[in-house]
Amino acid sequence: MNSPAVEFYPGALVSARGREWIVLPESDTETLRLRPLGGSEKDESLIYLPLERQPVCPSIFPWPTVSQARTHSASQLLLDALQLKLRSGAGPFRSFGNIAVEPRAYQLVPLLMALKLPIVRLLIADDVGIGKTIEGALIARELLDRGEIQRFAVLCPPHLCEQWQHELAERFHIQAVIVRTATANRLERNLPPGTSLFDAHPFTVVSLDYIKSERRREAFHRFCPEFVIVDEAHTCTQGGQARQQRYQLLKGLAESENRHIVLLTATPHSGDEDAFFNLLGLLRPDFTQLKDLPQEARADLREDLSRHFVQRRRPDISEWQDASMFPERKTKEETYRLTGAWGRLFNDVMDYARELVERSEGQGLREQRMNWWAALALLRCISSSPAAAVNALRTRLDGGAGAEGAVELTLEEVEAQVSERVLDGVDDALSADDIEPAAKTEDTSRLQELIAAAENLAGAANDPKLAKLHEHLIALVKEGFQPVVFCRYIATAHYLADFLRNKFKDAAVKAVTGELTPGEREAAVAELGDTETRILVATDCLSEGINLQNLFTAVVHYDLSWNPTRHEQREGRVDRFGQKAHEVRCTMLYGEDNPVDGAVLQVILRKAESIRKELGVLVPMPDDQGKLTQALLNAVLLRKNRQFGAHAQAAFDFGEPAQQIEAAWQSAREKAAKNRSIFAQRRLKPDDVLPEWRKSAAVLGGEEDVQRFVSRAMSRLGAALEPYKQHFKAHLDTLPTSLCERLAAEGLTGTLRIDFKQPAAQGAVFIQRTHPLVSALADTLLEQALDNDMNDADGIARAGAAFVGNVSLKTTVLLLRLRYQLSATRDNQTRLMLCEETVAVSAVGSAPLTEVSSSDVRELLGAQAVRNMPPVVRDRHIQQALDALPRWKEALEAIAETRANGLLADHRRVREASEARGSYQVTASLPVDVMGVYVLAPAPAGV
Repeated sequence: MNSPAVEFYPGALVSARGREWIVLPESDTETLRLRPLGGSEKDESLIYLPLERQPVCPSIFPWPTVSQARTHSASQLLLDALQLKLRSGAGPFRSFGNIAVEPRAYQLVPLLMALKLPIVRLLIADDVGIGKTIEGALIARELLDRGEIQRFAVLCPPHLCEQWQHELAERFHIQAVIVRTATANRLERNLPPGTSLFDAHPFTVVSLDYIKSERRREAFHRFCPEFVIVDEAHTCTQGGQARQQRYQLLKGLAESENRHIVLLTATPHSGDEDAFFNLLGLLRPDFTQLKDLPQEARADLREDLSRHFVQRRRPDISEWQDASMFPERKTKEETYRLTGAWGRLFNDVMDYARELVERSEGQGLREQRMNWWAALALLRCISSSPAAAVNALRTRLDGGAGAEGAVELTLEEVEAQVSERVLDGVDDALSADDIEPAAKTEDTSRLQELIAAAENLAGAANDPKLAKLHEHLIALVKEGFQPVVFCRYIATAHYLADFLRNKFKDAAVKAVTGELTPGEREAAVAELGDTETRILVATDCLSEGINLQNLFTAVVHYDLSWNPTRHEQREGRVDRFGQKAHEVRCTMLYGEDNPVDGAVLQVILRKAESIRKELGVLVPMPDDQGKLTQALLNAVLLRKNRQFGAHAQAAFDFGEPAQQIEAAWQSAREKAAKNRSIFAQRRLKPDDVLPEWRKSAAVLGGEEDVQRFVSRAMSRLGAALEPYKQHFKAHLDTLPTSLCERLAAEGLTGTLRIDFKQPAAQGAVFIQRTHPLVSALADTLLEQALDNDMNDADGIARAGAAFVGNVSLKTTVLLLRLRYQLSATRDNQTRLMLCEETVAVSAVGSAPLTEVSSSDVRELLGAQAVRNMPPVVRDRHIQQALDALPRWKEALEAIAETRANGLLADHRRVREASEARGSYQVTASLPVDVMGVYVLAPAPAGV
C-alpha cells in the first residue's frame, strides 16, 4: 500500500512501523531519514515511502500521565538524560554536541575567527603544546555539522599521521583513513574506474611526503576535498626540492577560491623572510606585499591579515587568565666533569678527530669532507655516551665503496646522509635519524685502542655523565616526578635504559627509539601507564608525534640538541595542554669542561633562551642550512691547547664562527620583534568568545553534569559506581542484559575504570558527554520513560510531586524538548538542519509560565523531599498540572518562537560572514514536546 504524498520537514514527529520517529534532514517526498523517539544516531533508519505497507502519518508527542509518576529523586535524571543525549544542540556552535573535549576559551578564538570568514583561510601559529590540533579539528567539525563541507583532508608529515587519526577519532568522532605509500594501494583497490579514494573516503589524513610528487599532486588538486588542514605548514614554503614540491602542492590548492584552508605551525617565521611571506600568501596572495610595504602603507592590509592570522604564546594565555591550563615549568642545569678515564678518553678522541682532519689536508675534496664528517661524528657520539662512541668508531664511513654489490655514493649523497645523523637539521626539517653516524675511515691500532677504552667506560663508576643522571633521577623520583630522558642516539638510549633498570628496581624503565614503528612506540609508551613509577628513555623520535603529558611530568636533556627548537619540542611533549601536574621540571645535563657542550650552550641554546624570554617567542636558529653550526664545531675541533677546569665554559672563545652566529641571532631577534608587533593578535578577546561557549555548554551540559548523571543512572540500574583511587570502577556486567548488549557492541564489557575529569587518571577512561556509556545510559532511561507499559517504581520520572523546602508557593515545572528547523541558504543551495534543546519553564502559584535557567531548574528538581506525599495527594497535584497543559499550549509555543528567534540571532552573529553570501532561517517545530511535569509544594508548617 502506497503512502500518501505528504511532505515531512526536519523535526516533525511521525508514526511508522508501530513506533514514533523524528524526521531528520536529507529527507524528501519519497524517502525519510528517521530517528526513533528516544533513540540514538545509531538507530537511524531510511524509509522508502512507496514501499511502506502502512502509511506514515504525523504523530503527536504524548504528554506525561499520572501513571508515569516516580520518586522525586528521579525527576532530575530525566533532565540530565535529555540534555546529555543532544547531538544537534541549538546553541550557536553546531559541533559542540559531537566532540569529546571541552575547549578552553583561547582555543575557541580560531573557531570564531574562522566562522567570521566567508571562505576559511587561517594561519594558526600558537606555541608548542597549546592545542593547535584541537583548534584545527574543531573548525573542521563545526563546518561539517553546519553542512558547509562534506569532506576534508589533513596534510601532515608522515610521523604525525597516526596522531591525527587518533585525535580525530577520540576527540571529534571523525573516522579518517591514513593515505601514504603503505596504504594508498589498499584504499584504491576495488574502487570503480575514475573514482578517487578522496571521494570514496571523505575524511583522510595524508602524508605530505606521499602526496607532494608531481604526479600525485596533480591528481590531488583535481579530487581534493573542500577543506584542508596543513600541519607543520612551515615545511611547505619555497626552498629545497622537498619544500618546493610541498609549496607547489599548497599553492595549487589555494588557487581554488572556494577551498577552506587552515595552516598550523608553531614556527611560522623560521628566519627566512621570503618563506614566511609565501606562507601568508597562501591565505591571500596580496599578503605577500606586507614584506616590502612601508610602515605607513601597511595599516589596511595588516588589519585584513589580523582576520586570518592568530598567534599566541604562553604569556598571552596567562593574560587571558587561563594559565591554570598549563603547569609551571621549572628549569635547571646539572653539570658533570670530564674526570679520570673518561677525561683521558675524551682528550684522546678529540686528538684523533683533529688528526683525521689535518691528515686529509692537501688531498681530494671527497677525502677531506669524509674525514671532517668522521671527526664531527666522533665529537657528537663521545659527548653522548661510550656506547654511541663505540658504534661510531666501529662503523665505516666509506660511501658504500668496497662492499660487495654496493654502489658508491656521490659526495653530495654521503654528506646528506651523515649530516642527517650528526647535525639536528633546520627548523623546517629537524632530523629524526637516531642511528649513530659512521666515524671509521680506516683500520688502525689507534682506532682499536679507542674502541677498547670506550667499552671499558660503561657504568657510573667510569662515566661521570651517567652518574650525574642517576643522581638527578633519584631526586626527581623521590619528589614524585615521572621523567622522560631524551638522548640523541639509539645506542645511548639502550645504554641508559639497561643501567637504570638495575638501579630503579621499583620503576618501569623503557627505551623507545626509531627502531620501532610509530604504532609500536605509542604502544610502548602506553605500557608504562600501568605502573606507579615510570622512567622513559627516548631519542628524538618521540619529540614529535606522541603526546606524553598524561604519563610524564619531567624532561631531562641527557644530550644537548644542537638546535633550540628541538629542546622546546622535547619539553612541549610534557608541558602542554592537558598536563594535570601543577609543576613540570626540565633539566639540561652537560659537561662543564666539555668544549662541544660549551659551544652549543654558549653560542646557541642560551642565546635562543634569552631571546625567548625577551620576546616571548621561540626564534628558530638562523643557521643557513647548518653552515654556521658546522663552522662553530670546526672551531671546537681544531682548537688546540684546551684547558679544562671548573671555569672552562666561561673561558671558551670560539672566534669568528661565534661572532657570525651572534650577528645572525641579532638579526633574527630584530625581525621577530618587528613581526611580533606587526602580526600580534588583537581582534578577539576572551569576552568575545566565552559567552558563546557558555551558552552552548548550558544547553549541552559539562563534566559535572556527566558525573552526576552517570553516577545516578548506574545506581538506579543496579550497578553503582565503586570509588577507586580518586576515580571510579564501573561494573558493566551487572547492568540490565539489553544495556550490556548495547555496550558490548561498543567494546565496553566487564569492569571499566572511569574518570570524569580530563586528563583521566592513569589506567582510567575519560567519560564525557559523547562517550558511548553516557549515550547508552541516556537512551535506555529515555526508552523506559517513554514506554507506558514500563512499571518500574525506581525508573526515570516523567511526572512527580513532592513536598520540598525551597519553594513558598506551589510551583509547577515543565521540562520541554524544543526542536527547530535551521535552514541555511548559500550559493543558491539550501541545507535543512535539525536543532534540539531541553528547556524548563515554571508556573509559581497562579502566575503565568516563565523560563527557568538551567541552574535554577537543577536547584528545584534537585531539592530533597522533606516528607512523604500520600499517593492520592501526589496524583491530584499531577493531574491538576496535566489539566492545565491545554491552556498553556499558546504560551509554550510563544516560548518556542522566542527561542527560535534567539537561535537565529546567535547563528547570524557567529557566522556573520555568511550574510554576504547567504542567509539563515529558523522555524520552531510545533507543538512543543512536554517531556516532564513536576509539582513542587511547600512543606506543611511544622515540618
